[in-house]
Amino acid sequence: MSARLPHGYRQIGDNRVRENVGLSYPELTPGLIIEHRPGRTVTELDNLLGAALSGNPAPIHTDAHYSSQTRWGRILVCSGVTLNLVGGMTVRSISGLTTANLAIDQVRFTAPVHLGDTLYAQTEILTRRVSESRPATGLVTCHTTAHNQAGTSVLAFHRTFLLPLDADAARDAAHY
Repeated sequence: MSARLPHGYRQIGDNRVRENVGLSYPELTPGLIIEHRPGRTVTELDNLLGAALSGNPAPIHTDAHYSSQTRWGRILVCSGVTLNLVGGMTVRSISGLTTANLAIDQVRFTAPVHLGDTLYAQTEILTRRVSESRPATGLVTCHTTAHNQAGTSVLAFHRTFLLPLDADAARDAAHY
């Protein structure tokens, strides 16, 4: 194995590496902007499952004929589905090691999302500090935005979560 490991991996044995999930607290510095990839194309199944799981019976999300008669002219993806897909896109890099989500604030749906739209997200780290009540963890607050394939902004929100200060200790304890 070369002396230099590929970014995003750590050595766990001879000739053996493990992928890292989640940036560490020291890496999540205020001002850092992370572009999340790959993009995510919203499918009909995503929308139907999200509507079913949330108990949302609104025909704008599930009835193509009804939706064709609205100002959108087609099915509108449930906002909860959009929020969950975009939030999920951020996990691998910013919150893979999260021990608790504390808040999702200032959620704004800025344009409709339709079946077949591809979403892209980016996150800016706003603040971080060591927790007063849990000194082995840090609180990170970030601002995430998402846009569709045409570059139209569709979603923005702030999120605050807890993260271990010692990522390697957390990874070792969980065999990550």
